[in-house]
Amino acid sequence: MGPGVAVVERVLVEGVTRMFGATAALRGASVTFEAGSLVFLEGPNGAGKSTLLAVVGTLLRPTRGRVRYEPLGEDVRAARAEIGWVAHDAFCYRELSGRENVELAARLYGVGGPGAWDSVVDRVGARRFGDRVFGTLSRGQRQRISLARALVHRPSVLLLDEPFTGLDPESSARFEQVLREESARGALVVVVNHAPALAERLGARVVRLENGCVV
Repeated sequence: MGPGVAVVERVLVEGVTRMFGATAALRGASVTFEAGSLVFLEGPNGAGKSTLLAVVGTLLRPTRGRVRYEPLGEDVRAARAEIGWVAHDAFCYRELSGRENVELAARLYGVGGPGAWDSVVDRVGARRFGDRVFGTLSRGQRQRISLARALVHRPSVLLLDEPFTGLDPESSARFEQVLREESARGALVVVVNHAPALAERLGARVVRLENGCVV
């Protein structure tokens, strides 16, 4: 994604139901997300926030309904190339260093090169520990590497599932700054959040879920 260019201009979730066996995690959820916006998904535990994020992120397919990525339509493969993820699982190899994990992600997205690591390391504050083996890092340090991996290909959709859990104040401040920068750049940023005051402080749009429905 080039500077100021939103490859995904809008994500439309249309009547999405997601079943896990006999349990409905989402029940006909409909919501539109616009490029250049910061959106917080809020609601009680089990409301469907992480499931909705995973559906938008193409990790889960809707049981019913559809998700459209304008102007890409329902092309999941094309959408995946535009998505950056920060999830509960860091999606990083424990035996590689933080730098190696980020550079591997860059190559997979076709943006590899000697500048890939340097393009993100200072934004997330990982220079002092980036060459250490990922499996030896603290929770906060792993989150910073995970954020760097998610940013390295300049995605037009950035999805974060409870990214502030276990972070110290410095790491939290870094994450907040990146959220502001990415939405200002024109990316769509969607965050699963349990701290309503944070959404208010960042001026984020709040989408609330209850019992699998957008309310």
